[in-house]
Amino acid sequence: MANKITSIERCDCDVIHEEIVRQVKEKMPPEETLYDLAELFKVFGDSTRIKILWALDEAEICVCDIAYLLNMTQSAISHQLRILKNANLVKSRKEGKVVFYSLNDEHVKQIFEQGLVHISEENS
Repeated sequence: MANKITSIERCDCDVIHEEIVRQVKEKMPPEETLYDLAELFKVFGDSTRIKILWALDEAEICVCDIAYLLNMTQSAISHQLRILKNANLVKSRKEGKVVFYSLNDEHVKQIFEQGLVHISEENS
């Protein structure tokens, strides 16, 4: 995806295909839903959060282990986990003094894995 420039083709006509436009408009989700979806995808727009999701796709892990794995401070990891948790992408469970994090559900795993499949296809 890096440094890939693609030209966008445009129609050279002024015809509006009213039936197609009507069908699509009827099926389009409400504006608020589309906004929420855009906000969800923004969360995936940070490489640190992607690394954390990758780790959590592999195993349930505590903050100190993620910090060690990514060579970052626990504070920096906690900040990113808070963002992921607010987006309902990760969940936590406490065991004594240790808090373990994991992906929130199978949907998160599927979103993450589909993204990997998509970029793998692009690069082949």
